[in-house]
This record gives sequence, C-alpha cells and structure tokens, in this order.
Amino acid sequence: MKNKSRTLKQSYLKGALVISAGGFVSKLLGAVYRIPLLAFLGGDGMGIYQMVYPLYCILLTISASGIPTGIARVISSGQCAFAERSAIRLYGFFGLIGSVIMFLLSAPLAAAQGEPAVELCCKLLAPSVFFVSVISVVRGYFQGKGNMTPTAFTEIAEQLIKVVAGIALCYVFRGNVFRAVAAAVLAVTISEVFSACLAAAMYFRSERAKPPLYYRPADYYKPILRFTIPLTFTAMAMPLSQLAESIVLVWILRGAADNATSLWGIFSGCAMTLINLPVSLTYGLAAAGVPRISPLAQSGRMDEAKICARKSLMITLAVSAPCAVALYVFAPLAADIIFSSLSSSERELLITLVRIMSVNAVTLSLVQTSSACLTSLGKPLYGTLTQWVTSVLRVILSALLAAFTPLSVCGAAVAANICYFVAVLLNLWYIIRVRGKSNENNVDRTWSKRRRYDAVG
Repeated sequence: MKNKSRTLKQSYLKGALVISAGGFVSKLLGAVYRIPLLAFLGGDGMGIYQMVYPLYCILLTISASGIPTGIARVISSGQCAFAERSAIRLYGFFGLIGSVIMFLLSAPLAAAQGEPAVELCCKLLAPSVFFVSVISVVRGYFQGKGNMTPTAFTEIAEQLIKVVAGIALCYVFRGNVFRAVAAAVLAVTISEVFSACLAAAMYFRSERAKPPLYYRPADYYKPILRFTIPLTFTAMAMPLSQLAESIVLVWILRGAADNATSLWGIFSGCAMTLINLPVSLTYGLAAAGVPRISPLAQSGRMDEAKICARKSLMITLAVSAPCAVALYVFAPLAADIIFSSLSSSERELLITLVRIMSVNAVTLSLVQTSSACLTSLGKPLYGTLTQWVTSVLRVILSALLAAFTPLSVCGAAVAANICYFVAVLLNLWYIIRVRGKSNENNVDRTWSKRRRYDAVG
C-alpha cells in the first residue's frame, strides 16, 4: 500500500509538473509575443485586439471550455469506454455552430463596441472555435488517462505557431494598424488549425485508438454532459463578464478620457498577461488532481478524496504566493522588458495595475484548483455558482469604481481583487461541506452495461 501510494504521488507530481511547465512556457511565449505585437499595433491596436476576445471566449466556452476537465473526469472514472469519440462528435458539432455564430455576430459586436475594425477580426477568428473544440476533447482524453504530455506539447506548439505567424503577418501589414490587428488575429486561427491536426495525430497513435474508425461504441452523451455542462457554465462567467466590461467600462472611460480604448488594452492586454503567467504554473496542479481525486470520490471514499484536494490547494498556495510577491516587486522590470514600447504614462499605469492585481496570482490560482477539486468530488455545480456570483459582482464593482471614483481603469483591477477573493472563500466553503454517499459510484447503472458491451465489442 505504501509503494502504491508513493507511485500515485510521484505520478501526480510528474503530471502536474509536465502540464504546469507546458502552460508556463505557453504563457511565457504569449507574454514575449506582446513585445513585437505592441510595437506593431500600439495602444489603440492592442485595445482593438483585446475587444475581439470576449465574444470569442464566450463561444469557445460553450463549445470547448470545461471539456478537458469534464472528459478527464469521465475517462478516469473508468465507466465509459471510448467516451472521447462521443465527445468529439458532440463538441465538434457545437464548435461548428460556434464558428458560424461568431461570424454572424461580428457586425453587431463591432457596432456595440463602437469599433468598426472588430468586425473583420471576428470573422477571421471564427474558424478557431471549431478547431479548439477538437483539441480540448483530445486533451481531456489524455488527462483522464493520467498523461499530461499531449496537453503541454499541443499548448506549446499552438503558441509557437501563433508567435511566428503573428510576427510575420504583422510585419507585412505594419503600415496599417487595422490590417495589422486583423493579421494578428488570423495568426491565432492558423495556430489552432495546426494544433488540432497535431492533437488528432497524437490521438490516432494512442493505445485507445486501435479499434478501427468505423467501429462505433455506445454514445455516452449523458455522462459527458453531466460534467461538461456545469463546467461550461462555470467557464462562461468570466468571458461574459469580460465582454460586459469591454462595453460598459470602455463606454464609461470615454466620458472621462480620450484614450479609453488604449486604457482597456493596457488593462486586459498587458496587465492581465503578466498576472496570468504565474497562474499558468498552477494549472497543472488542477488538471493532474482530477484523475487522482475522481476515483476516490466515485468509490465513496470522500474523506480520502478531500485530503487529496486539500494537498492540491496547499501546493497551489505554496507555488503562487512567491509569484505574487515577485509580480509586485518586479513589475517595473517586466514593464520595461516586455512592454518597452509603451509611453511613460502608459508604463506607469501598467505598473500600478500589476501591483494592484499581484494578489490575483494567489486567488486566481486557488480558484482554478478549487474548481477542479469540486468537479473531481462530483460537485461541479458549486463551482458554477461561485463563478457566476463573483463575475456579476465584478462587472458591477468595475462600473461603480470607474464611474464614481478617481480610480479610472484601476477600478477594474480593484474589483477583480475583491471578486477573486470572494470566489476562493466560496469554493473552500463548498469543499468543506461536501459529503460522500455510499452509492455515489452507481450514478447511472446503464453506463456499466454499456461498458461491458463495449468490452465485448
């Protein structure tokens, strides 16, 4: 038993390290990419670039977000053979619908944000929604098997292609800001197409893909949707709040400043990029914990599952706390190195925003890990409730602080601090209150019947 426990611990730590390293390298490449991108686009161009993403993230959330964790939960439970094939059919369809919706909503969004250049950018980004859906299913399949390498590998490859294609295309259209922004967005689509092809190739070479493609296992839409739908609604809260902020906050700022679009670009495109770097380090702890905690919760050993969840949270805190201190101390250095093309006033604003939000390196990381723990414990709806409550609170606080205080865009940073702290407290409270049930492993007896059918087939 001791050797088995040690092996599981080593497997967990190795998986967490691999996926965290992949996520960090990916985020670091994204941060470095901002250096030439900001030089080509400027503050206004970066603002336009960031205006496109809220709608993209919403549609991506519906068709892709929550899939890796949800599919990993279903696969690691061992109840659904070839569940990933049902997921590819299901979310491939959702992704295709999402791409069409983004293309059709490009003009209304541009009109709502008061920025005509957003329309072309949305149309160029629309195909990415479909390809990310496919990538997410494959990542979830491998995570459920305890193999974190494909996720890390595809993330890095995706970011590399985006950086190379983005720099090349922006250089070609460097004389026109609007075309340069559109070129940078097109690079995202190119990177997703490449990453989807790479993910598909890795899946077809895996052990699970050995049965012929014409072999059709049972459809496991019910167990898949049971875990992915709550995670989808959880993930939708953040991009919806960002979309609301990109409209409400920019509209409020335009009443007090001439550079409202630039202010939004510095907040969402520069400051949040730096804040998300340390958060990516702890993503592996959240992803690697799912296949470790899920079987314990599924078998009714809830006390052991909660002990594993607490360990994941403590490791997350130990990793993220020094990162928050580093963000606060080295904010000026980061601004000089990564965003050297900013003017002196924009640089000072960026440093202020990063220092205000440096605590989010801890709170965001804890929210990320605690949400994954709730899903692993079989309570994904708790995380959904937390995310929606705090996202609505964030939009309201951002608008109030920007409109009725001298904080301007810094009000959005203060609002983010408050909301993520509340989210951590709510998730921790839910984890403490989770109670196991002896029959929880018999959620749906038909799954076991289908599994036996697939094994025979």
